[in-house]
Amino acid sequence: MALSEKPPLWFWIVGVLLLLWNGMGVAAYVGEATLTAEALQALSEGQRTLIVSRPAWATAAYAVAVFGGVAGCLLLLIRRRAAVPVLVLSLLGVFVQMGHAFLMADAFAVVGAAGTVLPALVLACALFEVWFARRARARGWLR
Repeated sequence: MALSEKPPLWFWIVGVLLLLWNGMGVAAYVGEATLTAEALQALSEGQRTLIVSRPAWATAAYAVAVFGGVAGCLLLLIRRRAAVPVLVLSLLGVFVQMGHAFLMADAFAVVGAAGTVLPALVLACALFEVWFARRARARGWLR
């Protein structure tokens, strides 16, 4: 399919905002992955337990979610069709990560109802990213 006219300004604004959002996710992942023993001890017992007991597959899903989100948004901004499957992969990473945290590790008991706002926002943004990329592809803005 040939590219249609250039994407509108709002496409670029949304794409950059999504990239920044995912960049914050990468920063959170790296910050957690590089926690010092002192920083880990400063956390509540529940938070510490959630981090140290997380299985490798759930940590890998977290990495796929955040790094896939950045890669997908970069692909979106350079107008590549590969943005769609990469963002779908990122969304799957979010599902696996959140599934482990809230269904298996009982993160709700640690973070409470207020602590579910950010995970809900993460899920909503991941869903929006996939929708947005698919819409851009359908409009011919991605090659």
